[in-house]
Amino acid sequence: MDHVTRDEWRQLGFFYDYDEYTMCWRFVGSRAGLMRFVEILESYAANPGHERLSEHEHYGPYWYLKLTTSQEAEITDSAICGMLIDFQRLAESIRRKLDSSVAGSTFAIGDEYRAGSKGALQFEVREEGFDPASADPLLFGAS
Repeated sequence: MDHVTRDEWRQLGFFYDYDEYTMCWRFVGSRAGLMRFVEILESYAANPGHERLSEHEHYGPYWYLKLTTSQEAEITDSAICGMLIDFQRLAESIRRKLDSSVAGSTFAIGDEYRAGSKGALQFEVREEGFDPASADPLLFGAS
């Protein structure tokens, strides 16, 4: 089972987790891997089937990262929510920050997605070739 999970992280291109204490989604990957998240956001936003409220998609090996169509842009413990235009705006913001990021840097997005947001997205940029499965503490031998 660990082998399947490792392959799913690698296919996704990045590792994610939610920290309930900081109310923050953590994304870890190379610039190219984190760009996969940008592509996921853009793909979700471009799909007319996602226009209706409550439409959603799950991502990753454990399926707990969820994008949900909602009237309000919001980052919660269970989903990143918003209208399709919000997801497109979020993708553009992440892309801009990744363009100026180097391995070892981090950045967060919270208030710029929604003013007064209690939740945030934190991105940890690793070296090219980084294996996202290595960040999963549930996998045997993960670092």
